[in-house]
Amino acid sequence: MTINQLSTQPPFTTKDGSTIRSILDRTNAPVQNQSLAEATVPVGRPTERHYHKLSEEFYFILEGQGTMEIDGETREVTPGDAILIPPGAWHQITASQTLRFLCCCAPPYSHEDTYFANL
Repeated sequence: MTINQLSTQPPFTTKDGSTIRSILDRTNAPVQNQSLAEATVPVGRPTERHYHKLSEEFYFILEGQGTMEIDGETREVTPGDAILIPPGAWHQITASQTLRFLCCCAPPYSHEDTYFANL
């Protein structure tokens, strides 16, 4: 049985600029097909617009408010919103109030599967 406590997971900055704490992924559990993390995006520091070739992502907003952009479509997001980000979709999230959300990726998140326009 694997049970990881969020508060014991060290934060790190992802390639897109968000701060995450991995709850369950290949680095801290015998995970094969997905990953779960808590992400934080402060006001004034949006994630860098990017896409993942392989990973499908879910964001679930826990706290704060912001704007989610996926492939040119923009919507306001608030607590309780669940967002689907398909593989290959360009996306960026911007906080108008500091955002805290869960991020689930399948296959698991990896820096190597994060692409930017300038690459």
